[in-house]
Amino acid sequence: MKKGPESRACPRVAPDNLVESNPDNNSSNGASVKETDMLSSSGELENIQLKPVKETSRKRLCGYLNKLGIKGPIKTWKSRWFFYDENKCHLLYYRTAQDINPLGSIDIASASFDCKVENGEGVFEIRTPSRAFTLKAISKQAMMYWLQQLQMRRWEFCNGQSRFPVGSSQLVNEPLPGRTNVDNEDFLPPVKTPTEAVGLKAASLPAPQTLTALQNISLKHPWTEIQNTVFNICGSKQLSGNSGNVFSFSEFQEHPENPDEEQEAEVEAGCAAKEGIVEDGRMEPRLNWVRKARWMNSGFPGLPEELSRERNPMDKVSVLQQQILTLTEEVKSQKELVKLLHKALEAAQQEKRVSSMYITAAEDKDRLELVRHKVRQIADLTSRLEALEQEKKELEQMLTLRDSHIQELKEHVQLLMEKNHDKQKVIMTLTEQMARELSDRLQEANTITAETLYKQQEEIQHLKDDIDAYKTQNQFLNSEIHQVTRLWTSVAENEKALLMKCACLQARNCQMESKYLMVLRKLQEALPGLPSSHAELVRNLIQEALQWDVKEGAEEGFNLNPVSEYDEYGFMTVPDYEVEDWKLLAKIQALEIKSNNLRSQEVVEKPLRDRWNSVGELTPSAELKSLIRSGIPVDHRQRVWRWIVSRHCSHLPGHYQQLLRQSKSTEPPACRQIELDLPRTLTNNKHFSSPTSQLIPKLRRVLLAFSWHNPAIGYCQGLNRLAAVALLVLEDEESAFWCLVHIVENLMPADYYSDTLITSQVDQRVFKDFLSEKLPRLMAHFEQYRIDVSLITFNWFLVVFVDSLVSDILLRVWDAFLYEGTKVIFRYALAIFKYNEEEILRIHDSVEIYQYLRFFTRMIMDGRKLMNIAFNDLNPFPMKLLRNRRSMHREELEAELCELEQIKAAYVKERAEQGPQDLKEVVSEEEEEI
Repeated sequence: MKKGPESRACPRVAPDNLVESNPDNNSSNGASVKETDMLSSSGELENIQLKPVKETSRKRLCGYLNKLGIKGPIKTWKSRWFFYDENKCHLLYYRTAQDINPLGSIDIASASFDCKVENGEGVFEIRTPSRAFTLKAISKQAMMYWLQQLQMRRWEFCNGQSRFPVGSSQLVNEPLPGRTNVDNEDFLPPVKTPTEAVGLKAASLPAPQTLTALQNISLKHPWTEIQNTVFNICGSKQLSGNSGNVFSFSEFQEHPENPDEEQEAEVEAGCAAKEGIVEDGRMEPRLNWVRKARWMNSGFPGLPEELSRERNPMDKVSVLQQQILTLTEEVKSQKELVKLLHKALEAAQQEKRVSSMYITAAEDKDRLELVRHKVRQIADLTSRLEALEQEKKELEQMLTLRDSHIQELKEHVQLLMEKNHDKQKVIMTLTEQMARELSDRLQEANTITAETLYKQQEEIQHLKDDIDAYKTQNQFLNSEIHQVTRLWTSVAENEKALLMKCACLQARNCQMESKYLMVLRKLQEALPGLPSSHAELVRNLIQEALQWDVKEGAEEGFNLNPVSEYDEYGFMTVPDYEVEDWKLLAKIQALEIKSNNLRSQEVVEKPLRDRWNSVGELTPSAELKSLIRSGIPVDHRQRVWRWIVSRHCSHLPGHYQQLLRQSKSTEPPACRQIELDLPRTLTNNKHFSSPTSQLIPKLRRVLLAFSWHNPAIGYCQGLNRLAAVALLVLEDEESAFWCLVHIVENLMPADYYSDTLITSQVDQRVFKDFLSEKLPRLMAHFEQYRIDVSLITFNWFLVVFVDSLVSDILLRVWDAFLYEGTKVIFRYALAIFKYNEEEILRIHDSVEIYQYLRFFTRMIMDGRKLMNIAFNDLNPFPMKLLRNRRSMHREELEAELCELEQIKAAYVKERAEQGPQDLKEVVSEEEEEI
């Protein structure tokens, strides 16, 4: 059986009467050890029987509590039997009251206690320097009883005699003058002992049941659980059926008359037996003797029946002691007899085995080998005996050193106690001095005159009046604050409603003004057919409308959402058209923008911003796709674009800087064309409108770096606009460079920006197919008037609608385009035609249709309506169909180009065969006229 500090923690019953075993005698004389064990057991038996009848005996603190344990990631309550060890001030806990080895202990001497209402009824905590234990009693009364008892035991241990060895010093055991009893501090009335949950009677009750059998088992102490289980099984077998044992007590079948005394004796005997494990290392004989002695004492045949009715406790004790001595002597003699018999039996068996081997040996050689083997055994035993004697000497020396060390510690403790005693005297002296000073001050305070006391009473009365006044004032101010808060809330709600109403009115006003300008524009178109007076009136009205500044707020009142000259990215909100006819169109456009912003500010834009603000880390999903299609707010657009580009392009460290160095050292072939296109890039944006703008040099470097990065393309007209939009949003030129790489190399098909622009031409044919399928009426109208829509849409696809749509709608298209690809361009191109389908169908002249198609994209102001058409009305729009159409038209276009190349080659060959003489016959038209 494993010995440890936890096994020694159970408090002993009358430790002065126990006889401890000497470890030196264990190796030399086994019989003396057994005798000592028996004497120790007999002493325990005596004390166990004496303990329950002592009037001055103290109630043991023990009982069942629930302990909060952790089983993996789950916290569970486990039922444990708790027992307080008065010698060490430790609270031991077992799985059941019948276990012999504790699962653990709690150091009460250095612990603090706490109970919080929010933890639940009966839950309290014991905090030690190393760990916090959470326990739960069956009721609040039991919890308070445990806390009071643990506080009292901790106080007694820390201030009483049990801390020091018995007989260490006369001074230690004397009470100090400064000590006080903790019971005098009546902070909380003592709680009545809950006998159903605390005490030795609780041990006889069944342990609280758990949901599963394994839930109450301690997984941290498997060895202790096995020991306790084996002990309980062996103990129950020996007590239930021991007919084969030498020490059989089967004849004692009677039961005690007082079951409570029997249970208390059994529990105390169990605790004493637990201590017996530490003394000699043998657990079962000690506890069995305790239990059997209790049964013998309760039902011994020779005991008079009048003993149970004896009223004199001293006579009863003497009879019991005499009986115990008789039984002890009998047990001792029986045990000696058993030991002698066992030794004789072992010697006879050994002699028998040796003789048998000697007799059965066939030759003298074998017998000689047996003799030699015995000689070797004797030599081995002799060497082992010498080693044991040497070890014994070393242990004796070690014991001598420890005794001297203990003596030094005792002397040190004696010095400390003397020092402590002197300190107590000093404390008492200072306490008396403080008491005298306090009494002097009280005497001085009593000498205050009656006049001073009267003044103080008057002042106190005035202060009370002031307090009442302040309370009244405080109540009034609280009510005033409450009323003012309600009024402010009402005013705020009214103001919000008025603002919403004003916004609606302003939006309606903008619509009316826009319609008025549209009427003026229609009249402007019809000026040649009007009389001169009417024409002059129309011109004056148009002039007045053009002079009105839509960018400034109204002079009277205020403007909720003024239309500034430039938006967040520097695009002009009111384009400055040079054509007189288009200036009125620009005014209409500005009014439409203002009207749409006012109407969608609270209804659409604010909820969309709230949804984007709640988006944390970006991950591809259907929800993110829907948000991007709705449009990314300005605050989030740069972050989302960077994330989209980084998903498809691996940024090579230092690659962009290396391309810039290469462009500085060697001029790329496309340098001249880039310089020509820079002034023509986004002329309606303030960041590119002037040659001295800050973004012009950045755009130049991005385009030069791309021409070296992708020499197959180098530079193509249209790339400058793509890079310019990326610079406006991303701001960093390296990020804009990688965005341009992502568009050209990942999103657009191959050869989209090559010299032949073959893929761009293929997309125009695919778009015509989709236009015939999705908008058949409009396509028939175009065919009727021989309108080639590719003349308008080719540039849309090449630069992704840059310079075609207003900036707000343009950036929403780019948001979806960067995330989904070129399918978005087809969707929005079809949506633009559907948006204006009815207007186009009303025009019945090819020239007017071409003129309308030149600027009709600028008249699209409702981005939400355009988005719904693109992503809802045009469904389904599978990507597989787009790829198949591209493949089919590419084959057709390549065949046509091959045929053209053959015709060209034949023409050149024919011209070469005719020779130069034909050139003399060629006469110009001017020569013929002459």
